Amino acid sequence: MKKDLTGGSVQKTMLLFAAPMILGNLLQQCYNITDTFIVGRFLGAEALAAVGSAYTLMTFLTSILIGLCMGSGSVYSFYFGKRDEEKMKESMLTAFFLIGGVTVLMNLVVFAGIDFILKVLRVPEDLYLLMREYVWVIFLGIFFVFLYNYFSFLLRAVGNSVTPLWFLGISAAVNIVLDLVFVVGFDWGVGGAAAATVISQVISGGGIGIYTWRKEPSLRPSLSMFRKMRENVAEITRFSLAASIQQSVMNFGILMIQGLVNSFGTAVMAAFAAAVKIDSFAYMPAQEFGNAFSIFTSQNYGAGKEERVREGTRASVRTTLLFCAFISVLVFLLAPYLMMIFVDPAKAQIIEIGVQYLRIEGACYCGIGLLFLLYGYYRGVGRPEMSVVLTVISLGTRVLLAYILAPKYGVTMIWWAIPIGWVLADVTGFWYMKRCKTKKA
Repeated sequence: MKKDLTGGSVQKTMLLFAAPMILGNLLQQCYNITDTFIVGRFLGAEALAAVGSAYTLMTFLTSILIGLCMGSGSVYSFYFGKRDEEKMKESMLTAFFLIGGVTVLMNLVVFAGIDFILKVLRVPEDLYLLMREYVWVIFLGIFFVFLYNYFSFLLRAVGNSVTPLWFLGISAAVNIVLDLVFVVGFDWGVGGAAAATVISQVISGGGIGIYTWRKEPSLRPSLSMFRKMRENVAEITRFSLAASIQQSVMNFGILMIQGLVNSFGTAVMAAFAAAVKIDSFAYMPAQEFGNAFSIFTSQNYGAGKEERVREGTRASVRTTLLFCAFISVLVFLLAPYLMMIFVDPAKAQIIEIGVQYLRIEGACYCGIGLLFLLYGYYRGVGRPEMSVVLTVISLGTRVLLAYILAPKYGVTMIWWAIPIGWVLADVTGFWYMKRCKTKKA
């Protein structure tokens, strides 16, 4: 089910295309949110802190793969908009083997260096074995994370944002059921929560791969294209590497913040683990809208419809600001109740720390919303390197301020460093966009 994004009402086209992507990514968040809820409620604060810290590590490593798939998706959508189906399929084949190879290598590195990685993260001794158990199991499913994201970005590039949603919905439901069975029923602890997630990833990754091969014959590359793979490596590598660096730098910065948070003890770790899940869930629609905007931009840029790209940019900025302002108000007002979803109300200190985080960062979601749009815009117009620059500014500011100020003034400075980084990156991104348009004019 392909959909051409180069015609029709700009606002309506983007919203209809983005809606399944937003819902799908919210379902994807349910993987770890379900773990967090059940672990926090049934296994205690120590297990919650371990799973939360492991989630940050998992997000960083899988972000490398997601970035590679995201970057290659920009190439597919460009050629789809250009009506060059042959070149699109050649790019697909090259990307599959390139990213698949990186996935296998990453798996080997993680399993070989797991103890070194946990030591670098400064995981407290009382949480070390819990986190190691969770990480060891969770990374058994990394190849299926690659499969889901590869085929998901491929289908989205040709305008099909609905099919990935179906597979995520099924796997999220399975994840919830298995979490309850493994953790509550069988008492398998954090390993059971990880196993539930891995089985769900197998369903989503394997399922969407089989569907695409059987139901989308027009996306199957021919054997003759294997000979042309080398011709496409440079282009795929440029887009994929830039997006992967952008994603991994972003999550590496978060990983460094996690290391600093860990130094403040179990209560802060547990609060941060719960608050980050709420945080991610709250601004995830803006992130996926930015990804949808990127595909819209790439298809129209490939079709030579630059005025439609400009109109889409204006509409996207308005939509994002309205949504993020609304979510900021909700999170600010409901912060204590949101924390109590994951944390026992009796744990007053953990809830208080989490509420403070949400009321500082949550008031500034417009900053991250605009940044997601900028990432999408620069990927879509063939300047993926600029997304890396913006990420370095955002995360560099965050990490630098947090490490300088938090040891002296407390954990609150970690929370304030995050929106400051967003604002600086936004200013840079819009300034560069205006500068490029002025030069072109």
